[in-house]
Amino acid sequence: MSIAHATRSELTKQFSTSIWWILAIVLAGYVGLTATGLAFTIGAVASGAIGDAQGVPVGEGAASVLYSLASSIGYVFPVLIGTLLVTGEFRHQTLTPTFLATPRRGRVLLAKLIAGAVMGVLYAAVAIVVTAGPSAGVLAAFGLETGLGASETWALLGRIVIAFVLWVFVGVGIGLVVRNQVAAIVIVLAFTQFVEPLLRFGGAFVTQLGDIAAYLPGAASDALVGASIFSTAGMGSETGLEWWAGGLVLLAYGVVLVIAGHLFSWRRDIT
Repeated sequence: MSIAHATRSELTKQFSTSIWWILAIVLAGYVGLTATGLAFTIGAVASGAIGDAQGVPVGEGAASVLYSLASSIGYVFPVLIGTLLVTGEFRHQTLTPTFLATPRRGRVLLAKLIAGAVMGVLYAAVAIVVTAGPSAGVLAAFGLETGLGASETWALLGRIVIAFVLWVFVGVGIGLVVRNQVAAIVIVLAFTQFVEPLLRFGGAFVTQLGDIAAYLPGAASDALVGASIFSTAGMGSETGLEWWAGGLVLLAYGVVLVIAGHLFSWRRDIT
């Protein structure tokens, strides 16, 4: 089976189940409501309706921070979809017929990565629409700059798409290394929602820890995008990474995990 046919098969697997659109709806609700609520807060602070709110970005970078919420808090969703792309095969034991149809396992893995990239673009589009759309509307209603006329804003939105694709690759790598679906999901949620935020929070007070935290996957993703609510809140090193360096670090996480999974898990017997 060719790469094109294998990729089509992988996409069919994704869109024939309900998990992809359930995650998309949760993503839209989570980042959309957060962005809209923060936009109202920023607008109210800027207009003086609720006075001064410490830590709320009200300057020219407010729009960028709002739009970047798509990735800074929504990145867990492409990681999950990438993880489920692999672990679902092991859990439901559909990998055997997959390998029978396409005996070359490397080709199957490549098809999964391509399908994952498509899913990453799709999820990025959803996240951008529900963050940038309402946020821009609220900012405009308060007479604040939306930034939609600036090329830098569109470059930021483009980098969000790249970040989502790279996060899917990271998720695929995690699914390869940790074949048990429940364990993989727990690891993803524990690290993204607790471990890394705590490390980045600690890095705001300890310089050495902050320098290390800059190379964590979430921090690298924020550096790639170029704006983040966490950086605004001081949860990061003072210098941080350049956007291209953040992209390379996040790509490195995905590459290392995928290669490790291919060498030590993907080539093993299924049963």
